[in-house]
Amino acid sequence: MDLRQLTAFQTILQEGTFSRAAEKLNYAQSTITNQIQRLEKELGLQLFKRGWDAELTNAGRVFATEIDKLIRHWNDVSELAKALQQDEIGSLRVGGIEPTSDYVLPNSLRTFHEHKPRMACQIVMGNTDSLSHSLLQDELDFAICGEPSDPSSFYFEPLYQEKIIFVADRKHPLCERNSIPFREILDFPIMAGGRTCLYYVKLAKQLSRYETVPPLLNTVSRISAIPHFTKQTLSVGVMLDSTPLTSDVTRIHVELDEPFIPIGLLQVRGREYPPASSKNLFMQIVREEIRKIVL
Repeated sequence: MDLRQLTAFQTILQEGTFSRAAEKLNYAQSTITNQIQRLEKELGLQLFKRGWDAELTNAGRVFATEIDKLIRHWNDVSELAKALQQDEIGSLRVGGIEPTSDYVLPNSLRTFHEHKPRMACQIVMGNTDSLSHSLLQDELDFAICGEPSDPSSFYFEPLYQEKIIFVADRKHPLCERNSIPFREILDFPIMAGGRTCLYYVKLAKQLSRYETVPPLLNTVSRISAIPHFTKQTLSVGVMLDSTPLTSDVTRIHVELDEPFIPIGLLQVRGREYPPASSKNLFMQIVREEIRKIVL
């Protein structure tokens, strides 16, 4: 059953005869007859009584009540297929680390929907470890994060650098210092992000160079919560420069050997997308959004 057969049946109903339907559709009458015969064969029903008049059978009358809906549905499916081919509808799954949730991803999503208003987006926040795992499981199309510890399965495009910083309560004794050797923060409890965070790995590497260990090494999975856990305590918070501070907490200048972490677009190698795909459009918008912030 195809649209031409359904249209032929509908036109016969509208015009009253096979000949007038053929004339309206600019077909030979034999073409109209053949289309109806094929439709009847596929349905396993006789729709018209045989004769000169286009008289419907009982089954034909029931089918006639549904023909308009069938054609509308057929056209809707056709439009859906065209939209899918043009990547105008569907869904896009985007991952991001916490610092991108305030500006980069919200601004990028607004711009993306100006171009693709019918494309739904699933935004997943996490750290680089969890996002890279989701990419490998085909749960994300791409992510904005750091470079995984094992990058062999990925293509990573660095876009900017996050800086690791140290914060403390404004009444903390270290706040009076202009420059603080890393060794001196080890006399205080440390509050850092989760153990799978990239900057935690850098912190652990720095800690391994000293025999002294901090009294406590606390972790919290949400980086933006670190200032809240640090205030009114002697803890030293370790976080990223882009994370907002509360009024009770201030930055302290601790010397760190490798304070920068590259952040960029992470994709799984070997998954091809057309140049004009929604994924590539969103990634280009992210590049432009980050460029605005960095510059």
